Amino acid sequence: MHSLAQEIHGFSKNRLKKQCTRVTTVTGRKLLERRSDGGEGAVEQVEELEEGSGCGFVEDKSLDLQVGVVRPFLLLASQDAAHDIDTLQRHKVSHVLNVAYGVNNLFPDQLAYKTLQILDLPDTDITSYLGECSSFIDQAREQGGVVLVHCNAGVSRSSSIAIGYLMLREALSFDDAYSQVKSVRPSIRPNPGFYQQLQNYKP
Repeated sequence: MHSLAQEIHGFSKNRLKKQCTRVTTVTGRKLLERRSDGGEGAVEQVEELEEGSGCGFVEDKSLDLQVGVVRPFLLLASQDAAHDIDTLQRHKVSHVLNVAYGVNNLFPDQLAYKTLQILDLPDTDITSYLGECSSFIDQAREQGGVVLVHCNAGVSRSSSIAIGYLMLREALSFDDAYSQVKSVRPSIRPNPGFYQQLQNYKP
């Protein structure tokens, strides 16, 4: 049996099978790309396929400004709403809890921000953030403020924080908390890891 070092030493690109990539452009053109050995991204040949008029992909440039009102003091949304000053003012937002990764806070002179860069991965311990997030929400509530909780899409991280808040502060069961948040923002879907953690969460 060869060792790994011997396998690596004996490796040759010539032994690899040539591959082709089918590409559909935004206008629906279908291309066949063959890669060269000239490094990553080098294209040896591009051939246009004649397969009739296909549909291109749809580039979604619409903004998700839908805001879910979990409680009068607790709102749930995507980063689009968090970056739209008209939406924030319409909902009288005073505080923003940003649990996205790599999303800037655009209005620091007008709003109070708390940022926790949480990765939307099933093995992230979302429950470890609930205490800190809930304290920020409580602080805003005591000041008569309104908190907008957002991540990138307003689907997994922010909804998990809202569900956890209801479980922690209002002693709701997971099913009740999930149903209430889902009813005000139907697009929510905590990732499988967050979902299971919240099911097992015992505040």
